[in-house]
Formats: sequence, C-alpha cells, structure tokens
Amino acid sequence: MKESLKVGHPEEKRVNRESHCSALVGEIRLQQKSSGPINIACPSTGLQKVIEIDDEKRLQNLYERRMAQEIDGSVLGEEFEGFIFRISGGNDKQGFPMRQGVLTNTRVRLLCQKGHKAYRPRRAGERKRKSVRGCIVGQDISVLNLVVTQLGEKTIDGLTSDAIPRRLGPKRANHIRALFNLTKEDDVRKYVIARVYTNKKGKTCRKSPKIQRLVTPLTLQRKRARKAEKMNSVLRNKEEAAAYKKLVAQRLAEKREARRSLISKRRSSRKSAKLAAEKAKK
Repeated sequence: MKESLKVGHPEEKRVNRESHCSALVGEIRLQQKSSGPINIACPSTGLQKVIEIDDEKRLQNLYERRMAQEIDGSVLGEEFEGFIFRISGGNDKQGFPMRQGVLTNTRVRLLCQKGHKAYRPRRAGERKRKSVRGCIVGQDISVLNLVVTQLGEKTIDGLTSDAIPRRLGPKRANHIRALFNLTKEDDVRKYVIARVYTNKKGKTCRKSPKIQRLVTPLTLQRKRARKAEKMNSVLRNKEEAAAYKKLVAQRLAEKREARRSLISKRRSSRKSAKLAAEKAKK
C-alpha cells in the first residue's frame, strides 16, 4: 500500500495545483460557451432591446456571419419570426470592437494612420499599431449589435410596442421638403422644426436649427456677384495680356530700330574712313 502523503508534502502541492488548474480551465470553457447579450435596435421606433440567448444551437446560427450581413429573426426565437436583422458590429470579451473589412474571427493588430477608425493621431504623420477584432462573428464575441431592417407581424415589447419621437428634425432644405412634401415655391423656413423652452430668466425662447443649403435671394445675389467678378477677372486678364503683348512688340521694334541705326552708323563711319584714306593716298 502507498503511504499517505503528509500535509505540505511537495507531491501533495503538485496534485492540488493540477486540480486547481483543471478547475480553472473548465470554468474558462464554460465562460466561452456562455453567450453574451445581443443588442437589437429598431431605427423606425427609436427603441433598442437587450436579450440573452442561452441555447448554443441558436447561437451557432450566428457564428461565421460577417458584419453587414442580414439574418432571419427566427434563428433568435419564435417571437422574432418575420423580422430581418443586420449585423452592425460587436465587441469581444476584452472590449475590442469589430472592424469591417478584417476578414477573420480573431483579433489582429493593424498599423493605423490618420483617417482610420478607432485611431486618433497625436502628431502629424504618426502611425500606430492597434488591436482590432475581425468582422466575422465567433464564440469570443461578448456583445453583438443587430439592427432591424424589416419588421415582423408580432409586436415585441420594448422594441416595436412604442415609439420615441425624434427631438431634432432635419436641417437640410431638401430633407425638410421631402419630410413635408413641399415644392420649390414653398418657403422652407416656415416648416423647420423648432422647440420652445424657458430660459433661466423665465423668458420663453424659440430655438430652431440653421437651415443648410437654403437658396434665398441673398445667396442668388452673391452667386451672381461671384460670377460677375469671375467674368470681369477674365476680361481684365485678356486686356492686360493684350496690353503686355503690345508693349513687348513695341519694345522689340524699338530694339530692332536701334540696332538698324547702329549698323548704319557703323557702315557710314567705315565708308567715310575709307574715303579719307583714299584721299590721303592721292
């Protein structure tokens, strides 16, 4: 028979350490199998709902899907039958966001520069390697974001049962015309969505956004002024070019005349010197 190990024996410590490690590995595997919350947003109602799915078979329908792919709502449950969701993103268990275009279900380190997502350079021309999660859904995703693209027949409490009114309206002129079905002759400034509030002094104020791309008589006048200035600049440049060309031609003519007179003077001086020399010989 084997002798019983004494308390504090090295062999007993090794056995305890191995059992503890195996228990930790089993706990980690259970955590990996357990699913995280799924955040569903509905743009038409302005609501969003977080659901938990514990069934591994249903979660397997989401694995190996990419961002921007559409899935049938029945894979999440019978209450979502008829719905169509679009995968908009998610985070892994360490909080790294999914990046569109990174075709992997693991985490990679990308060399980011100015203009890339999830990176803000601190110096001009700075580049830095950042960790991002691929766009393919896997088991390490802790939060998955879905967007409703098509509503189903059933009403889901907290998602489609109510609607939150939008506090802010459109700012662009064409968007306001599309919202109220206006024509070009209608004044958009009368239809802009404004809100009335009371300030700290107790005075009632009205606040409205500045309409973007609004065509008014003043903007048309400024446009005509810019066009006229451009045309005047073109005509002025033509006149200055013609005057410069005339001046260059005049200077060249004067230069040719001066050279011609100089040559004639030289010829006359040479002729007179030759005649003087012939007289001296006689």
